[in-house]
Amino acid sequence: MIYFDNAATTSVRDEAISAMLRVMQDKYGNPSSMHLMGRRAASELSAARYSVATAMGAGADEVFFTSGGTESANWAVFGMAELRSHRKKHIITSAIEHDAVFNCFKRLENKGWSVTYLEPDSAGRITAECFADALSEDTAFASVMLVNNETGAINPVGEYSDAIKRRGLKTLLHTDAVQGFCKIPFTIKSLGVDLLTVSAHKFHGPKGVGGLYIRKGLNIAPQLLGGGQESGKRAGTEAMPLVAGFGEAARLGLIEMKETSERVRKLREFLTNRLAETLPEAKIIGEGDSPYVLTVSLPGYKAEILMSYLDGEGICVSKSAACKKGARSRTLENMRLSNEIIDGAIRVSFSRDNAIEEVEELIQALKRAAETIIRI
Repeated sequence: MIYFDNAATTSVRDEAISAMLRVMQDKYGNPSSMHLMGRRAASELSAARYSVATAMGAGADEVFFTSGGTESANWAVFGMAELRSHRKKHIITSAIEHDAVFNCFKRLENKGWSVTYLEPDSAGRITAECFADALSEDTAFASVMLVNNETGAINPVGEYSDAIKRRGLKTLLHTDAVQGFCKIPFTIKSLGVDLLTVSAHKFHGPKGVGGLYIRKGLNIAPQLLGGGQESGKRAGTEAMPLVAGFGEAARLGLIEMKETSERVRKLREFLTNRLAETLPEAKIIGEGDSPYVLTVSLPGYKAEILMSYLDGEGICVSKSAACKKGARSRTLENMRLSNEIIDGAIRVSFSRDNAIEEVEELIQALKRAAETIIRI
């Protein structure tokens, strides 16, 4: 099996599995309990929080664990809306956000908020000029992703923050950094955001755990009520095995980020060059800011059929985002690509586990597919 769907999820690295097993077997106490086993679990919780915070350049007291990127994004958007509901009613997002953010804005729009949906340029980016032009005195908050999950386009989030500060606005800024965390270099300071979303399973941690950075002093209300876990911000006993795996993946991901990024960049460049040689009709979508994602189209073919063919060859890719489950890509549509290019687009996403030999096998399988499948 050759796996090129790492933007959907990655394999869990051995070190994270070991951390999870250690907690399940030896430190299984509730971290809120005051006895020895509880204190041992609390120590693991603190260590994981420190690792995640360090990887994003935040304080440990600014990072809160959740069940994943979706919960974190929902908490950020609805929390900002609640915090700003008494004064301003204009908000900003992009037309190419992940549904975990986009659908929150749609709900707020249905409740009377005025929403500006920023359109991407031809490379799939939301430019700083586009963001700045949308800002007004009434803009309560904004949320634009750091790295697009379909094209790999990196948005200039730090420049968005600069635009807010230049205007002297009190606009809150959130970014979905799920596809960027431990993959591209950034810090909370360099982005200038108030809130930031991450998810463990995108960089070799376990599924079911994520995090939300909340700037110190920003009183975002909890969305889950119950006990006083996570400093009273998020109720529910922490999923300690998952948290431990998350922390270990973040610790090692930060250490290895530069080396892994260079390795993955070589894979992407090799695929791009070999496609040009072997399948000159193939179209690369976007400019590939992030080396981890490449969307390629074979115009005249159906992505679903290409995916099925590759699946039969033991190669896993996806069509747009995995969570779309076959629906047409909103991102590619908003890039104003032709229907033929959109319908023939597949996403290839890399990780530290992939090799040049696997990329060559993908190229040869795509070549066979183009020779075998009837064009539409």
